[in-house]
Order: sequence, then structure tokens, then C-alpha cells
Amino acid sequence: MKDVTLVLEDGTRFKGKSFGYDAPVAGEVVFNTAMMGYPESLTDPSYAGQLMALTYPLVGNYGVPRFSFEENGLPTFMESDRIYASAIIVSDYSEEYSHWNAHESLADWLRREKVPGVTGIDTRQLTKVLREHGVMMGRLEFEGAVCCDEVAAYESVNWVDRVSCKDIIKYNEGAGKKVVLVDCGVKANIIRCLINRGVEVIRVPWNYDYTDMDFDGLFLANGPGDPDMCEDAVNIIRKQMSQSRKPICGICMGNQLLAKAGGAKIYKLKYGHRSHNQPVREVGTNHCYVTSQNHGYAVDAATLGREWRELFVNMNDGSNEGIRHQTNPWFSSQFHPEACSGPVDTEFMFDRFIEAL
Repeated sequence: MKDVTLVLEDGTRFKGKSFGYDAPVAGEVVFNTAMMGYPESLTDPSYAGQLMALTYPLVGNYGVPRFSFEENGLPTFMESDRIYASAIIVSDYSEEYSHWNAHESLADWLRREKVPGVTGIDTRQLTKVLREHGVMMGRLEFEGAVCCDEVAAYESVNWVDRVSCKDIIKYNEGAGKKVVLVDCGVKANIIRCLINRGVEVIRVPWNYDYTDMDFDGLFLANGPGDPDMCEDAVNIIRKQMSQSRKPICGICMGNQLLAKAGGAKIYKLKYGHRSHNQPVREVGTNHCYVTSQNHGYAVDAATLGREWRELFVNMNDGSNEGIRHQTNPWFSSQFHPEACSGPVDTEFMFDRFIEAL
């Protein structure tokens, strides 16, 4: 294990050991408080451009499943076709792993995909620094290696454009109702949840004009980065809403793009919501749910147009967790109802969308 140092943009340094691919890398440093799910998180395109620090102290003990694919082209156990996070940072990496579904170690997987992994970092202290200062750019410096070049600020990159599909992809063709899915960095389980409900999914690039296509509903997927970089997508959503009342549902980035199309503004959270245990309440009810989340931006609900209302709110900080139109079947959630690797308390959002088609 080579010595490696995490250097934050404010000069704070954390020393650790490499257990993944030995190469300098830079990106936005964020923390995730989930206790499990590192295969799903690493392959979530929403982590593109980020160094992911896990607060749970022991990581790697259940290994990594085989990277297999189903007949429909979706990965069986992962959320995309590869690792999208720039690096993973943990307190204690377990070299020994044991699980019925394990195929290889986390270290072997990281090396194969050329992604750095760092262990021995005081992730509790790192999280305290990020909570107090806010997320920061950072870099990994390896002993005896040339430091990586300075990278552009996270907010200045259109990460959605980097991770979105480039061509139209169809799933479950001829199944019945057709759903256009705008790929901003979609997780595989979102597509799977739609397929399992008996619809045909037409996956299009984030800036594709689908308004003249034949479909029954529009689904806006999750994705990385700043939603203000995605004005092309917002303009197409506005065009769609101006000419049709067809149902629209969004998740995560999809919530923010729908809100922007509805006139709202977006702001960056100090350190984001990245965990499996975010409590949200459905507005107008006493129904509360435990949700999985991964986002660094939020909708300013006070700036929503008069025809829009909040659908969910975060019980920890009061931030927006979803919106709805008062008369049209357009709604969204900031959290992940497909929640792979859990919880699945809010998967009913897909049912509401299917019922509206």
C-alpha cells in the first residue's frame, strides 16, 4: 500500500494508504453516511467528478458482485456500466470479504477500473471539516507520483452531458404505454422499476427534443452536477408542458429540472444529502418516509410558480424534496424512490406515475 495524501482546497491534509489504483486524481470531496451499498454508489453516475468519502468505518467486508448484465442490457447488481466516482475514501478497508454474491474484492475492482481507493483516513474528522466549511475541491497525492493537474471547479462542468447516453435506447419494446426517459445520468434501477410496471422505455440524451415523439408519459432521471448547466433540457421540458398535459415524473436532478421549468431557482446545499436515512414528509399529511438520497443542489421552493406546490419536504433541514403541479399530472421527488441499495419505502412514486398514464 502506497502512502497517499488527501489535500483539500483550504489546505487541510489527511494521510492514508492506497488500496485501489495508484494514480493522482482531483474532484469535489463529498461524504456519504450510508452503512452499505458501495457497489451501487460507485456506479451511480451522479457521483461523476467526485471523491466519495464513506462515513461508515468498515468498508469492503462483503466484497463486490459479478459485473453481469441482464437480457435487457441493464447491469444485474450495479447502477451503470462502470464506476463513475473519481475515488473512494474510507476509514478502514477490509482486505478479507465474505458474501454469497461476492465475486472479487473492492480493491481488485477498483484497480481493474483504474479508480483510486484510500484507507486509513479519519473520515469522522473529514466529515466534520466538510460539514463546517461545505464541500470542497480536493486531490489525492501519491508518494513518488507527479501531482495531477489543476481541474476545473465542479460547478463549471456540465457533468450531465458527460454521463448521458448519446443515442436513443429502447427497453421492453411493444409492451404497451410508452415512456420517454430523459437520461441525465440515470440509475439502472429506475429503468428496471419502469420496465417491471409493464411500459416501454425510450431512453433519450439529456438535450434531445422529444416533443414530437409518440409517447404517453415523460420521466426525468437523476444525474450529476449543477442543474443550471442544463438549460437545453429545461427549455425542452417547458416546450413539452406548453403543448401537452401528458404525465411527467422526475427524480433527483429530474426534480430540479422540472422545478426550473416551472419557474423556480436552484441553490447549492452546504454539503448535500448523500445517505440512506433522510426523513421526508409528504406535504399536507403526516406521512413520513425514510429515503435514499444523493444530491448537492436543492430547489428554492419559495420561487416556484403560482401553479406549483411542494410535494415533500426534508424533516432535517426543511429543504425541498419534491414538487407537484396543482392541476396537471406533473410531479417529482428529490429523493430516490427506486432506492437501490435501499430503502424502498417510496417506490409508490412509480405507481403514481404509471396510474397517471
